[in-house]
Amino acid sequence: MAPLTTELTGTAEEPADLRVSQRPESNSPLRPLTPVRCAFLADRVATVPNLVTLVRTVAAVVVAGYGLRTGDPGLLGIAFALYWTGDILDGWLARRLSQETRLGAIFDIVGDRACTSILCMGLVSVYPDLLLVVIPFFLSFMVLDTILSLAFLCWPLLSPNYFALVDRAVYRLNWSPFAKSLNTAGVIVLAITGVEWAALGLITLLVGIKIWSAVRVHRQLRARLTGGQE
Repeated sequence: MAPLTTELTGTAEEPADLRVSQRPESNSPLRPLTPVRCAFLADRVATVPNLVTLVRTVAAVVVAGYGLRTGDPGLLGIAFALYWTGDILDGWLARRLSQETRLGAIFDIVGDRACTSILCMGLVSVYPDLLLVVIPFFLSFMVLDTILSLAFLCWPLLSPNYFALVDRAVYRLNWSPFAKSLNTAGVIVLAITGVEWAALGLITLLVGIKIWSAVRVHRQLRARLTGGQE
């Protein structure tokens, strides 16, 4: 299967021309995006990065679950390490082995949510005082970040890592290496080290960024679907 990114024109520095090439037969300007639809379901499943995603997700969830049961913060730390290390490794392997797929990107996004869910429960169980930090972080990551992360499916991109072809600002604020570290590890590290006020401030900033990004992406998608005419 040819890389879907070949349907874009432009580079990361120059936003791609994403105008719909085929107009709908009906009078309605809104329709499914023909180039993307559900073609990712035909992607190869048995890849090395997908295996790493599976292993790190299962391992992190099992260890965190046991830590949740026993109340052992050390196990939660190990689970976080498994999650974050595996999350970096599967993406690196996908690029290194030329095994990037849209299905793999979705699998990675879902795996992140599985790990985050149980790890957040574990943190609240072991550190009840972190409830006011964990709840907004959890909602931001599970709702706003999920919507944004899956938005790449509306364009012929392999993963959110290529969203700079659509919008450089949204990419830099959400999927650049620095943004990813703040989005996942930043809040948790600040919270468990006792700097709760800084963690809450970072969460507030992240929520604002994600709302702005979601509005911006939604406007671009509507412009694509309507041919620039509302």
